[in-house]
Amino acid sequence: MVMGGGIIGLSCAFELQSRGCQVTVLETKRCGGQASGAAAGMLAPYSENVEGPDDFFQLCLESLHLYPEWQQTIRQVSKQDFEYTSSGSLYIAYHEADLLALEGRLLWQRQYGSSGSILEGDALFSREPLLTRDAQAALYTPEESHIYAPHYVSALEQACRNIGVQIYEHLDELEIVEWQREAVVRAADGRFFNGDQLLICSGAWAQQLAETFHMNIPVYPIRGQICAYEVEAQPVSHMVFCNQGYLVGKANSTLVCGASEDVAGYDTTVTEKGIGRLKNWNKQLFPFLADKTPFHSWAGLRPATQDGFPLIGRIAESSRVVLAVGHYRNGILLSPATAKLAADYIEDKQTSAYNQSFSPDRFS
Repeated sequence: MVMGGGIIGLSCAFELQSRGCQVTVLETKRCGGQASGAAAGMLAPYSENVEGPDDFFQLCLESLHLYPEWQQTIRQVSKQDFEYTSSGSLYIAYHEADLLALEGRLLWQRQYGSSGSILEGDALFSREPLLTRDAQAALYTPEESHIYAPHYVSALEQACRNIGVQIYEHLDELEIVEWQREAVVRAADGRFFNGDQLLICSGAWAQQLAETFHMNIPVYPIRGQICAYEVEAQPVSHMVFCNQGYLVGKANSTLVCGASEDVAGYDTTVTEKGIGRLKNWNKQLFPFLADKTPFHSWAGLRPATQDGFPLIGRIAESSRVVLAVGHYRNGILLSPATAKLAADYIEDKQTSAYNQSFSPDRFS
């Protein structure tokens, strides 16, 4: 059984069912209705991981490499289309100190497959003509891409159904009745669901299971607020990052800007202050936005962990429970790699070198 019908839960269900398991997904609301459907869909491990090539970066990079084949499989099985764009990315530097940081980042990223380069002057503005002339330079990374998250999640759900995954939605509340000898979960309406093993993919709500499993699960909800602009001809060709956020142009003639972050518990209310933060900096990056008003704004809860690494693995060697939670702002990117890693744990296969870095018991 898989608890959680977000991008991670559906990806794991698809991988496990494809390997011959019989999978049931239990979702308290609707599939993809939380952080997954709210995501901007960036597949950008180089731009999102700026410190160095730690295990988290390498898992993100592995997942990026899996995406071309993975997304094609989801299209074929679901018979649904969704946007997957190899746009490349630009990370903007306004000052010389920022440029030095980008140059240092490029040095180590080239050792991990980036064909990136530093662009300045005409080379930069020819790629993004409407970019502010205050931009001194940018780190260009051709390998990065993005996906339209709502359509991708919908296709993934349909792909799961098409290969036989049983999906139960709108269960309101789920209680784990037994998890040591077998996996038994009770829904709010009194129905019981049984399975040989239980895979927890409940995102920002995973911490609520700490008492059940008698362990620390330091996963916390961080509210991320995003807005979108309607544009006639897509004015932004790349994913464009700066130290305050990002802008991503989508094929449906929208320009997505994110994300302001705050701690608000499980509240997904969109606030004037949160969207105001986005509007304050994005018009400095692209001056044409000063005359535009977002037509849509929304918020999702990102499952952050104490150390920034997800929790993936068994909660104990002999248990029937595997966690795959805490992906923070990289759930869409990490969906194929997490699916394969979690499925390996379920099948008791030899997993990769990430065991200790992502082990759920590292906070014991």
